[in-house]
Amino acid sequence: MASEKNNDTLVATRSEQPSSTRPIISLQGARVPPNATDLEEMVLGALLIEPYLAGELSEFLQKEHFYDGRNALIYEEIQKLQMRGLPVDSATVTQALTDDGILKDVGGVSRLVELSMLVSSAANTMGHVRILIQKYMQRELIRMASEIQAEAYSPDEDVEDILEKAEKSLFELHEYKLRREVQSLEMAITAAFNNLDNLRKDPSSFSGVPTGFQKLDAMTQGWQKGDLIILAARPSVGKTALSLTMARSMAVENKKKVAFFSLEMSIVQLVNRLLSAESKVDAKVLRSGRFLEGDWPRLLTAMNTLSHAEIYLDDTSGMGLGEIRAKSRRLKAEKGIDIIMIDYLQLISSPSTKNGNREQEVSKISRGLKALAKELNIPVLALSQMSRAVDSRTTSDSIGKPLLSDLRESGAIEQDADLVVFISRPDKNGIKNFADGTEATGRAELIIAKHRNGETGSVFISFDPGRALFYDTGDMIDHNVVSKENYNSEQSYASDQVYASSSNPENILDTGELPF
Repeated sequence: MASEKNNDTLVATRSEQPSSTRPIISLQGARVPPNATDLEEMVLGALLIEPYLAGELSEFLQKEHFYDGRNALIYEEIQKLQMRGLPVDSATVTQALTDDGILKDVGGVSRLVELSMLVSSAANTMGHVRILIQKYMQRELIRMASEIQAEAYSPDEDVEDILEKAEKSLFELHEYKLRREVQSLEMAITAAFNNLDNLRKDPSSFSGVPTGFQKLDAMTQGWQKGDLIILAARPSVGKTALSLTMARSMAVENKKKVAFFSLEMSIVQLVNRLLSAESKVDAKVLRSGRFLEGDWPRLLTAMNTLSHAEIYLDDTSGMGLGEIRAKSRRLKAEKGIDIIMIDYLQLISSPSTKNGNREQEVSKISRGLKALAKELNIPVLALSQMSRAVDSRTTSDSIGKPLLSDLRESGAIEQDADLVVFISRPDKNGIKNFADGTEATGRAELIIAKHRNGETGSVFISFDPGRALFYDTGDMIDHNVVSKENYNSEQSYASDQVYASSSNPENILDTGELPF
């Protein structure tokens, strides 16, 4: 039970506690940080007498919300019991604390008995929890302000870095990312199992954000949360077109929310590309204004469809990593975006290093984008340029084929990325047929060169240059392999898939004859 204490007594009590049980915030001079220890004990008392309350509170009440370290330890044991599906009462909590050897640290059996006798009903518990969270946020704000003040006084700190850190901290607090750097394996396994159970119940769903391309989704299960995906190609191969095709599929067909940062093209140009793809009106017609009969009605229909798609465009030129992070956090907080797309990585500005080393600047940007993906827990897709080394390859099996070493200006991009996907269009290099004899004109190969959590390989899709549109034909064959066995296995795999991509305007399927 909490009672009135003077500051000296409180300091002595806290200093005697083990380091693992001390409250997060220390005393600020002679002032006690905001807390409500009486309510903490009443919440614990309610949890000990109400068997089902622990499950209801587990989603938003965390041990960090407790000011008294002893109360935090008790609540952590209650969480563990609840996750195992075991009953929560004085006896089970006492046993759990005993097993972990911390019963004495929380006040012994007598204190647990006292807590269970504090309340006779759990009717007001939700209101008490809201107050605990409010007090926690006040303490965190005090801590953040103290840290920012100390850094602002330091002559060695860059003001942009201080502002970036302050904004990040406030965003995390707003999102209730409650600094759970360490999580027990038991809790992590429970969370992973729940995710797997959801996928088991709905086999047609993806664990990530669907790309709209059948084989690519089969290989990756969509772009995954927390992943940095690099989409790379030489200029004019179709990086922007492919990313917009994916954005349109995600937003229109799968109702995902997409943030698209364009550092190269204006919003008007991006919208024209989306309209051309959606309406099937040639991009040249949109640029010239010379519409053919039937073009305008199709454009109006496309405008209506796209106006309901949640794609948020930003064409601010010269954006730095800090500005992209700030805007992304705001979009995540206000709109709940599911994915970020950036066109393109090398155009992100960065404060020059002392020796002007561009490779170090790009490395910093790459690491920052990976950190942003983890912080917001959504995929970040960044387009990237490639070096001219791709164009210098002349052997028949390597013409126009990119390698990880071709990523421009920094090897850190390859290191930081979870997925690296190259776009290759053989017909731009004068190649008329793939290795198995299939015609290459109007086709593109997406090469998954790195996949941290899955398989690598190639995906073959089609390209409409008039509308700058990539579309899927449901082609599951690897045309780089001349093998009848490969063809049969691919066809068998494809026949098991239920897929109809509306990103293919003609709904064309690859029915070409085999060269066997």
